[in-house]
Amino acid sequence: MNARRIAKRAGVGLAGSALLVAGGAMLLLPGPGLLVIAIGLGVLATEFAWAERRLDQVKDRAARAGRAVSRLRSSR
Repeated sequence: MNARRIAKRAGVGLAGSALLVAGGAMLLLPGPGLLVIAIGLGVLATEFAWAERRLDQVKDRAARAGRAVSRLRSSR
């Protein structure tokens, strides 16, 4: 890998990791923790395959949760 590519991966890793940490803190503190975690995974997924797989899992769970909420709303 050339230096530019390494620098980009390091920058993406640092930014994505910072977002994950901030999102984790927001789970305990006020703020949109789950949304920030998803954004952090999205940033990391641009460079890392493991993050893309995890992001796909998060999207699937969010879709299932959305469908469950829709079913609850329609049953009222």
